[in-house]
Amino acid sequence: MSHLLLGLGLVFILEGLVLALAPSRIDEILKAIAEMPVEIRRLLGLLAITSGGILLWLANWLGG
Repeated sequence: MSHLLLGLGLVFILEGLVLALAPSRIDEILKAIAEMPVEIRRLLGLLAITSGGILLWLANWLGG
């Protein structure tokens, strides 16, 4: 459970940094994402999920 809270905390920190440091860029990024074909957005999402899973597995393997 503590790993889940740690992960959520890190996500909130990263999201907060983006909002705090580059709020004007968010509009541009959202517009670029909206203009992408659905297949590319799906592929990026799957790549993000896979990368996150690999990082979690690696962190668990190194720390446990």
